[in-house]
Amino acid sequence: MNSKRDYLYDLPPERIAQKPAERRDGSRLLHVTESAAIDRTFTDVVDLLPENALLVFNNIKVLPARLHTHKPTGGAVELLLLEPADDAGSEWVCLAKSSKPLREGATLALGEGLELTVVRGRGSDGTVVVAFPGDAYAAIERYGEVPLPPYIDREHGADDVDHDRYQTVYAEVPGAVAAPTAGLHFTEQLLEQLSGAGHELAYVTLYVGWGTFAPIRTDDLSEHVMHAERYSIPARTAELLATERPVVAVGTTAVRALESYAAARQTDAVLSTNLFIRPGYEFQLVDHLITNFHLPGSTLLMLVSAFAGHQRVMDAYRQAVSREYRFYSYGDAMLLSREVTA
Repeated sequence: MNSKRDYLYDLPPERIAQKPAERRDGSRLLHVTESAAIDRTFTDVVDLLPENALLVFNNIKVLPARLHTHKPTGGAVELLLLEPADDAGSEWVCLAKSSKPLREGATLALGEGLELTVVRGRGSDGTVVVAFPGDAYAAIERYGEVPLPPYIDREHGADDVDHDRYQTVYAEVPGAVAAPTAGLHFTEQLLEQLSGAGHELAYVTLYVGWGTFAPIRTDDLSEHVMHAERYSIPARTAELLATERPVVAVGTTAVRALESYAAARQTDAVLSTNLFIRPGYEFQLVDHLITNFHLPGSTLLMLVSAFAGHQRVMDAYRQAVSREYRFYSYGDAMLLSREVTA
């Protein structure tokens, strides 16, 4: 399974969720077992998890990372911030949408007299670097827009519902340019129910960036290099992982953080990972996975296939399409267990 073609499937456009479910926990849940794919509702997850499970969530907070700026000539430039380019967070790597390429030294107006400066023009990876004159995070929060993925169609950009629902209820650490979407289904009440049922809740931080959604441009997966993403594992989470409870990762970003930690074994430090999980990878920590449905040919679908078995996952996706599940960020979810091989 080393070809991108092995991870393609047909998805009618109407199956792509354009809006969140009326309630966060009101989505459907496809419970994928070794022998069947069973239709459930998301709140059933409380009873479907193994006894005394350790649920691990990514507590990253989505930044309003889409900025609408303009050149001195008036030309519009849309920036999608990807990650800080320096430790101070005053310079940011971003993607830029403009009529002409941005050059070093160019200025971009943002809001009330605020002026950004291009400190590096378009690089080989298509990104530019811009500098903020003051507190970058304050400017981003004030002038930014929720960076909805391109398959969610909004004529006038993200709305008030998106500002609330494209964020998990436990989001704490700012820095993501995309939501850890499996976590969007959880409510405060559901988290309390999980705790009351004897499950333990723990958190990691993976700064969801370009590496999560960058397309694979080669058919041979061995030639693909993941963009690095920052992550951090609190000491308390490491302590809980050592108790040998069954580990349930909430989302693929939690999986990447946990499996990267399995190799580094460092806590309370921001590290970098370019771990590319695909079939053949041997999982060290994660036993069960709650995840949304991912794009065809994406690294996220490859991760899920590595976890639960390629054939089982692709069959489940085809069944989800035929049963009219809702796909992608605002869509429904799956619950899977790690495939045990001889």
